[in-house]
Amino acid sequence: MIEDFGGRLASVWSGLRPATRGLVERAMQARNTTVPTRNVNTSSPPFDARADRELSLLLSALDERVIETDLSRQREHGTQLRQIADTCAAVLQEKTQSAEVFTQLVRRADSQRDYARIDALADALRRFSPTEICELARTEDAVVKALANEALAQTPTGILVLLLSDPVDSDIAREALRRQALDYGSEEARQIVSALDQMNLTQDDI
Repeated sequence: MIEDFGGRLASVWSGLRPATRGLVERAMQARNTTVPTRNVNTSSPPFDARADRELSLLLSALDERVIETDLSRQREHGTQLRQIADTCAAVLQEKTQSAEVFTQLVRRADSQRDYARIDALADALRRFSPTEICELARTEDAVVKALANEALAQTPTGILVLLLSDPVDSDIAREALRRQALDYGSEEARQIVSALDQMNLTQDDI
């Protein structure tokens, strides 16, 4: 069906691996079917980084094509494309663990003023690695940064302590510990922040 929309979108779709196309096709089928979930075969191959990239590219092409159809007032095509794009975005929201793809999804939801989707994406950060969340916290996108910082502030203190030895993520981890101490009243975080501040003072004296 996607090939019918022509142009770059058809090229992107044809370049996907069968397993990746299957993810979208099964999700579209589940969206459109009236058959109870227990009777639908929902098995799918493991989601990997390549599927992440492929679906991200497909989503970009779909959103671009939606804009084109809106400008040309092809309302029926636009409605169909939005449904496919939203399904692709939902698959990524459920499966991605990539900072880059997460940013794409947040920006998309923000541009659509879909705040419920942004809340759902914030919940999705629970499956991301701490280093990926730190990467998100360094972005210049205000919404993404806020979601990442909030996620880090709710990360177990022990995990943040492990990040302090990482030269890339240490500053982000320290700020998250400070938030835990000040905003959430964590005594453990307060003691760690106090010790870190004392170490800095000692180093400055030297």
